[in-house]
Amino acid sequence: MADADFSDTTTLTRDAALLQETVREAGSLAQSMFRTTLKKWIKGASSPVSEADIAVNDLLEARLRGATPDYGWLSEESADDQARLSRRLTWVVDPIDGTRNYLNGHDEWCVSVALVEVSAPVLAAVYAPATNEFFFAARGQGTTLNGNQVRATPGSLLDFARMAGPKPMVERLNAKVGDVKLHPRIGSLALRLCRVANGALDAAFAGGNSHDWDLAAADLIVQEADGRMSDLSGGPILYNRREVTHGVLVAAGRDRHASIVAHFRNRPLP
Repeated sequence: MADADFSDTTTLTRDAALLQETVREAGSLAQSMFRTTLKKWIKGASSPVSEADIAVNDLLEARLRGATPDYGWLSEESADDQARLSRRLTWVVDPIDGTRNYLNGHDEWCVSVALVEVSAPVLAAVYAPATNEFFFAARGQGTTLNGNQVRATPGSLLDFARMAGPKPMVERLNAKVGDVKLHPRIGSLALRLCRVANGALDAAFAGGNSHDWDLAAADLIVQEADGRMSDLSGGPILYNRREVTHGVLVAAGRDRHASIVAHFRNRPLP
């Protein structure tokens, strides 16, 4: 079956409704298992995973792939099906972003899902049930938080203070502006980036080795809130490629983002 034409507003409306309903259901399932005794293990070198991650992934896959069997699928908790590379539309999924926080009983974790067309997200939902934050964005339609339109804070590099991300990045900006304050660590990368979209943070960094599933939904959410998210050269982030790992990234309102990129262009990382 051929992929749907996402320029069709009927398809957009259908998939937006499907995404919001499914992510809310997935968040409710994760919340019901939160702070309970769970089977857990380590995958790879040091990444924690639990039966909750798998249960939420199974729900998302059943609902989303069941309704759109012709779309590709890329999830942190699924074996990578390279057939996604030939699909025009692909779901990019992190069932629980911030699993370590989740397993330690901390509130800052979320369900993060984007629909990517070719290499760019066109729909995005990030739901943090423990903190009651539901971010949603559709390409060209803005970003909402709990149904209310939100925007990134305006301004340039010289007039902001609230930032989250790796401490060395903040220290490099401090050399220029002197008063950037590091926000307490936010263990969910998707949530850290999304909080730029509603002005809770002025800027946020992602350290190296983030993945499509950490980023794709937050990227659109920031963009549609009059922000930008990119690598430190200002280049766009491309999704649903064979390689799904990314380097250091920054998210901020448009003017501030431009200032930060210019700063690092003149002072590249070692």
